[in-house]
Amino acid sequence: MKLTILIHCSDQPGIISSVTQFIHRNKGNIIYLDQHVDKEAGVFFMRLESEFDMDFPLNKFKEDFNQELAQKYGMKWGVFEDGIKPKMAIFVSKYNHCLYDLLSRFNSGELQVDIPFILSNHPDLQYIADQFGIPYYHVPFTKDIRETAEQQQLDLLQEHDVDFIVLARYMQIVSPKVIDVFPHKIINIHHSFLPAFAGAKPYHAAFKRGVKIIGATSHYVTEELDAGPIIEQDVTTVSHSHSIKDFIAKGRDLEKIVLSRAVHLHVARKTIVYNNKTVIFS
Repeated sequence: MKLTILIHCSDQPGIISSVTQFIHRNKGNIIYLDQHVDKEAGVFFMRLESEFDMDFPLNKFKEDFNQELAQKYGMKWGVFEDGIKPKMAIFVSKYNHCLYDLLSRFNSGELQVDIPFILSNHPDLQYIADQFGIPYYHVPFTKDIRETAEQQQLDLLQEHDVDFIVLARYMQIVSPKVIDVFPHKIINIHHSFLPAFAGAKPYHAAFKRGVKIIGATSHYVTEELDAGPIIEQDVTTVSHSHSIKDFIAKGRDLEKIVLSRAVHLHVARKTIVYNNKTVIFS
């Protein structure tokens, strides 16, 4: 059995040695350990992978870890068993590039998740879900039926026991009701022009301004729009020789690549959120 342990707490002497000795006493073999200290905040972060015998008593391990280490150091922590695929729901609207990319990676075995359903506020991308044999739910979302739509979303998420959500260009603001149920478990993607080039046509605005780079940002969703903890970003160069069409094509390529990287990091338990920032382990 392989376990991944994530820890963060106030920085203090002896944390690493206490944790590694605890693993050793439980006959575990540490195969990866990475740690970081935020000197300004005085916070310690660690990610550790260990292997144990197949008959390893996981529940007792968690209880002992909590009593012997977590309470002593005031840790926020999690223990995750390798090989258990998280359930990932995908929300989309009408743009299909991120959806196709995620489903292709899933279909090839590159993305180790289960996808119980795709949800959209439009019926347009039903055909893609059908191609991959994944259920597709059309849940219209307007101001007049907002509360009903939010409840439908929550019902589906809870019915399918979803672990996290990916907004693959879902062009609606996610309800605080949904965010509260999935804190730091909703991943969004957008172009990196916000807020400088906000609005319906950011690439057109960027083109008119003569920018020299365009980018994409993937982040966890919070109630403050597009201001959640950043997981992954990337940029590419553009020039006077590129058209608006080129800007859009390059931007969409970046969006799907950055989103897939962010999803991989989340699935691999390589992210810890703290003070609206992320610590990303290698």
